[in-house]
Amino acid sequence: MADQSDVETVLATLITSVIYPFGTAAPSTLGGLVKIYRGWPNQTTLNGDLAAGTINVTIYPNPAHHQNTTRYIDPPAAESLVLPALIASVSGQSVTFSGSADLGQLAGVVVDNSAFVHRTAMGDTPQLVAAILASYIRTHRIVQVTGASLTVPGAGSLIARVVADQLSLTETRRQVQGFRLSCWCPTPALRDQTAILIDQALSTQTFLTLTDSSQARLREVDTLVFDQSQNANLYRRDLLVAVEYPTTIATTLPAVIFGRSVLSPNGLQTQSLLG
Repeated sequence: MADQSDVETVLATLITSVIYPFGTAAPSTLGGLVKIYRGWPNQTTLNGDLAAGTINVTIYPNPAHHQNTTRYIDPPAAESLVLPALIASVSGQSVTFSGSADLGQLAGVVVDNSAFVHRTAMGDTPQLVAAILASYIRTHRIVQVTGASLTVPGAGSLIARVVADQLSLTETRRQVQGFRLSCWCPTPALRDQTAILIDQALSTQTFLTLTDSSQARLREVDTLVFDQSQNANLYRRDLLVAVEYPTTIATTLPAVIFGRSVLSPNGLQTQSLLG
């Protein structure tokens, strides 16, 4: 689900990608060490960092800038399609399973209009799925198992299918939250360079993608400069932004593996089949 902490994390990641474009193991674009983190800095630690020439960039929510902007609640929206990792293939009177029997999948076989389904469990393999389905089928008719394949002698119709649970996202609320992106620097020049880099990056971002794939709208609000107001070695500039984001709840929806279809081939008597 999307939360204020997710917005702060995305902002921190964006700033980090600008200050450390080649990763935090490589030098920063500012030359020296830059600490980027959520929250307000500890004064003692900050003083030590400034004395050592280390820049701090913090992401902190502005409690005075919060507004509930909920207008209406949309129905659950499906996320991107989840494809099954397990594969079932039919050849004649045999079904062979391959791939990975991960959790959240349904594997099923329809033999002459009788359906047999297994929900994958922890530790399942294609071989185990074939064996379990064969044990279900065996209560009705003869079935043979070889590795990840099962064979039903005399089967007139054989259908095999694998589906995966799907994810949906429900927006339960929407809000605007202000954030203070503070550049705590040991010199005016570093303050300007740091703020410019971050401000330019923010100016190219209209929307932020949160961890649940929902979109948050980013808007610049103001900028403030503090010179030596708290510490003789401190040169600070704050970038104030507002982010409108949804509060969401993720839900797992089971997929339908076999529905019911009605066939009337060439005017013959109507047949009701699983498929």
